[in-house]
Amino acid sequence: MESLPLDISHPAVRDYLSLVRLQVLTPLSLLINIATLVVCSVIVKPSAGSIIKSHPTSISPSPNLIAAYIVAIFLGQIGYCTLLVVARKPETKTTLVKGVGLSLVYANWLMALWAICWVCRIPKTLLNLTSMRDQVLEFFLLSTILLGLLVLCLLYSNIALLTYHPPTSSRPLDTALIHAPLRFFLVLPLSLLFSYSLFITLGLYYSPDQPEHYGRFAWPGFGVTFGANLIGLVVVVMHRDIVWAVAATWICVSIWSARPKPAPVYITVILFTVLHPLALFGTLLYRQLTKQERRIALPTDEEHDTGSSNRRGPREVDAEALWSSG
Repeated sequence: MESLPLDISHPAVRDYLSLVRLQVLTPLSLLINIATLVVCSVIVKPSAGSIIKSHPTSISPSPNLIAAYIVAIFLGQIGYCTLLVVARKPETKTTLVKGVGLSLVYANWLMALWAICWVCRIPKTLLNLTSMRDQVLEFFLLSTILLGLLVLCLLYSNIALLTYHPPTSSRPLDTALIHAPLRFFLVLPLSLLFSYSLFITLGLYYSPDQPEHYGRFAWPGFGVTFGANLIGLVVVVMHRDIVWAVAATWICVSIWSARPKPAPVYITVILFTVLHPLALFGTLLYRQLTKQERRIALPTDEEHDTGSSNRRGPREVDAEALWSSG
């Protein structure tokens, strides 16, 4: 029995095959990412969290809060994978295939590779190294490069979504399960992980045995935290972005909760912890007030004429009828 002919070049067929490919590759990449991070955080020694403690910088976060943030990323991606399977609307399928595509798959792979490089340690005796610090620096450099690629990958997908497939109230599931997880994923490496890894690569950290040196490199930490949060604040104000406001506030809390911190960094993250939700509520309130003002509008000329014709004015008196009745 001959197989049915299938035109692979047809746009509808290509979109369908792309969707099927995403339904397979996206959950697979997510499972690999989850498994890799669990192994690097629980089984491998030193773990990902212990490296944060052993390399304190002026912007070091709380490992527990960052772990909770990553769990939230995974939960959002589980919802995204569910939508990949149950999506029925053509607009939703188009957003999944052309808006996100394989960028989330690449992002999961990059994050898994970063976790491996982050915890990977090679004994100096195997490589005849006289300084362990040099070898560790090479792996941190590789992890920084991977985080930079991760930021670019997620930034591309988010810009493509906002430009060609913006969120709409008619499809709330698209907003909750496509836009929100990708934006939440972007904020972590963009606002914190890349900068923190770069600080370690450049040697901008102090020994955990000398906590009195926590004030070293305070101003580079101030510049990074202020710049990243200022960008986030602009996004929140311009787009009334609830997801970015929550994510940026979470990052700020994770930084100031890991003490000690130099004053410039501590004051900055405390300030933006307040400013992000305040800016969000302010923009939402302003939008609501402007909507109410638009509803209160003066009647048009037609409405004025129509209303005046139905009004009861003074009646004319028929003099003949009046006198005849008498």
